[in-house]
Amino acid sequence: MGEETRMANRIELSIGGMTCASCASRIEKKLNRMDGVTATVNYATEKASVRYADGITSDDLIATVEKTGYTAVPPAPPATAAEAAEPVDELRGLRTRLWTSIALSVPVVLLAMVPAWQFEYWQWLSLTLAAPVVVYGGLPFHRAAWTNLRHGAATMDTLISLGTVAAFGWSLWALFFGTAGTPGMTHPFTFDIARTDGAGAIYLEAAAGVTTFLLAGRYFEARSKRRAGAALRALLELGAKDVAVLRDGAEVRIAVAELAVGDRFVVRPGEKVATDGVVEDGSSAVDESMLTGESVPVEVGPGDAVVGATVNAGGRLIVRATRIGGDTQLARMAELVEQAQTGKAAVQRLADRVSGVFVPVVIALAVGTLGWWVGSGGGWTAAFTAAVAVLIIACPCALGLATPTALLVGTGRGAQLGILIKGPEVLESTRRVDTVVLDKTGTVTTGRMALVEVVPAAGQDRDELLRLAGAVEAASEHPIARAVAEAAAERVGPLPPVSGFASTEGLGVRGTVAGREVHVGRPALLERAGLTRPAAVAEAVTAAQAAGQTAVVVGWDAEIRGVLAVADAVRPTSRAAVAALRRLGLTPVLLTGDNATVARAVADEVGIAEVTAEVLPADKVDEVKRLQAEGRVVAMVGDGVNDAAALAQADLGLAMGTGTDVAIEASDLTLVRGDLMAAVDAIRLSRRTLRIIQSNLFWAFGYNVAALPLAAAGLLNPMIAGAAMALSSVFVVANSLRLRRFRTVQ
Repeated sequence: MGEETRMANRIELSIGGMTCASCASRIEKKLNRMDGVTATVNYATEKASVRYADGITSDDLIATVEKTGYTAVPPAPPATAAEAAEPVDELRGLRTRLWTSIALSVPVVLLAMVPAWQFEYWQWLSLTLAAPVVVYGGLPFHRAAWTNLRHGAATMDTLISLGTVAAFGWSLWALFFGTAGTPGMTHPFTFDIARTDGAGAIYLEAAAGVTTFLLAGRYFEARSKRRAGAALRALLELGAKDVAVLRDGAEVRIAVAELAVGDRFVVRPGEKVATDGVVEDGSSAVDESMLTGESVPVEVGPGDAVVGATVNAGGRLIVRATRIGGDTQLARMAELVEQAQTGKAAVQRLADRVSGVFVPVVIALAVGTLGWWVGSGGGWTAAFTAAVAVLIIACPCALGLATPTALLVGTGRGAQLGILIKGPEVLESTRRVDTVVLDKTGTVTTGRMALVEVVPAAGQDRDELLRLAGAVEAASEHPIARAVAEAAAERVGPLPPVSGFASTEGLGVRGTVAGREVHVGRPALLERAGLTRPAAVAEAVTAAQAAGQTAVVVGWDAEIRGVLAVADAVRPTSRAAVAALRRLGLTPVLLTGDNATVARAVADEVGIAEVTAEVLPADKVDEVKRLQAEGRVVAMVGDGVNDAAALAQADLGLAMGTGTDVAIEASDLTLVRGDLMAAVDAIRLSRRTLRIIQSNLFWAFGYNVAALPLAAAGLLNPMIAGAAMALSSVFVVANSLRLRRFRTVQ
């Protein structure tokens, strides 16, 4: 408790300049070395969540991040964010750099690879075109490599920068001080493994081509990366924008931000509740499903609490505000999502991990090559030719394309199948996932009330019972009434007109149909009206409630005539999907805000053994954390606002595309089909994409490693260097295209 008090301040900084997960790790270490500071840095969301003691300022934290070689800014105030007209196109700079590089590098590569086009001064034109590509196009790689060098680290960027600068630098030397600048010089189209005169060879096409290929890869990757903060914006947009406040008996429309604790405001049918409060007058049914996961609307009356952003499905309410702004349940959920996203461990890219070993080995080999050639009397020109060739062939064109091309093809195929993969960082999680947590409402079930059973009393006609009940319910807007009316219209045809319709809030409705006064609603309503209840009807009500269904009784002429069972129907594919998840090695867990009876009934129907029911949004996060604390790697499938924080906390979050924007933004994968079977396909596709990335990396390094001995021996001519680069890239792209053959589970 003392430690918690000591670090009473908390701030979230937006970090700029990170190129990989090792950058995030470096910043985190620097911040945590400060006395009185605890920080976590997330590469995926590009944010640092920092708790710090009194006496430390945000400027101190920002200065520490900047000394590490990155940028940090505190979050913009809400007013500023709301006033921002258009979101900044984060990819615009990268897109401009890419198209400029493509336009300039294509002629360079063609001139180098087609000797017939090599006119008298072609090499100087190549230099003019290649220079902007290497300097301007490759700037992100050079900048990141410099930052890594200052901290003694090596990543993909180090390898790219080293190889392209070596190729370009050697070409400059050969043009100005060697024989490559001689008018009429050509590169013959040969793949002979033989000693070449390094002073007459230029590698401008390798420098420009590699830079452009890798920029393309970086662009595809950046385009698919999750946009940080979108889940929070979507959450806050759920709330009402304005509210009708009672002032001196009259309604005054004001912005929700101007609402104060104690204000009384009006909520009409269909409107959102403006903020958390207590009902003072009126009664209605409030749809809280997006916050609580409860599929049946909650009946509220004077003295009952209501939550901001829920929807009034019935009558007019007058509510007194009890919590506003950051104290509301919606704002607390936003904070839960934010904390879960910030704390989620970012997966370091495989290429970066391998590069951390490969780069020092390549540099050591280049230095060793230089020393061996000089020591053996080969001369400085031959020595530098061989050493630079080592650096050039190590430049990982295919390596840089390994992840983005597989991701591009995988995401494209996923989109065709209704699966949206948000970024490369989610793929590695899919391989390790062993537990899948399923939200009930809207995920395993449809999220909409439906008529599941009609039980007529002895001697009653089933169709007549449904026709009369449907006619009365058709005049009501209650979700249960709509379910009955829709089922009646579908099964028995056009419904007769109703007259004298009346509604008793929270209990049911009545109306006259074909000369009969029909009562439809809870058992208490019909008993209050003096209708007798046969024993068989009582048994049907008990059976429906035991199965987690809502029992609606129907009666006329002083007697209850039957029972209609209404429930949130299980999706047709849910049982098969649960079985398929088990075949993938996953243990399914049902998690819901609904009551235990309903949850157990649904779990039994689809074949899930482990159930946790009656949980609030914060409890969903805690349940995911509990499973993670047991050593499980957790995937979460959900669709509502109440699932957003748990989706962000889980190692892998899958959102149903039929759900809310908040859930979709907080997740790693979005299932457009709104079908649990899509979750099975999403995990299969992600695992297949990861396997393709791993095989791409293996072969990309294989090409490089196989050619390194040739380079060290001075046998690498420009044609072989260019061909190796092209062939390795073609292999990686062709391997990635195999993902287009991915098929869904039948």
